[in-house]
Amino acid sequence: MISIEGRQEKTDERRGTGIYASLKKVMERIQKNHLIYGASVTATTANLQEITSAEFLDELRNNGCKAVIYVEFVPVTEESRELAPGDEEREYLRERLSVIREEYPDMVFISFPGDEKTSGGCLAAGRGFFHINSHGGAEPCPFSPYSDINVKETSLKEALHSPLFTALQEQDILMEEHSGGCVLFERRSDVEEILKRG
Repeated sequence: MISIEGRQEKTDERRGTGIYASLKKVMERIQKNHLIYGASVTATTANLQEITSAEFLDELRNNGCKAVIYVEFVPVTEESRELAPGDEEREYLRERLSVIREEYPDMVFISFPGDEKTSGGCLAAGRGFFHINSHGGAEPCPFSPYSDINVKETSLKEALHSPLFTALQEQDILMEEHSGGCVLFERRSDVEEILKRG
């Protein structure tokens, strides 16, 4: 998966000058080597129209991209809250995705957490996926950066059954309604409490 925020201006604005050009080279190399890859795209109020446009998606497809995961921006500060999609933006994305999936049948599109309602709740903590941080810590998801087990010291199978992941699943926190973004981010005090009880 590559992380991209739209076309050059939007990507360089969020990721740094020159990142878009680097990503283009990476995509070309991957395509040349006949490898399958996808794109992780952060959906914000500032880029939503662009990242769902035919222009952007055609560019990804023409560069060999086979999957796009739209991840709703989760604010971690009050100043960044304005970038978080609200009800109107989430509804736009939901409607636009139904069209996109018809127009691009050769690609897979996932909306996170938008598709959670059709998959029975949050898929984090091993219900569908989990995140491994740069130190090897197995985290429920990138928006819930808590870990009680490290894949450098254990198997992936054991990580899937860590005490944290098991507690999150058994306590049904992953099934709860939330106001958008990430249920684990909204309930981080509960996640921290589970870790303390260890």
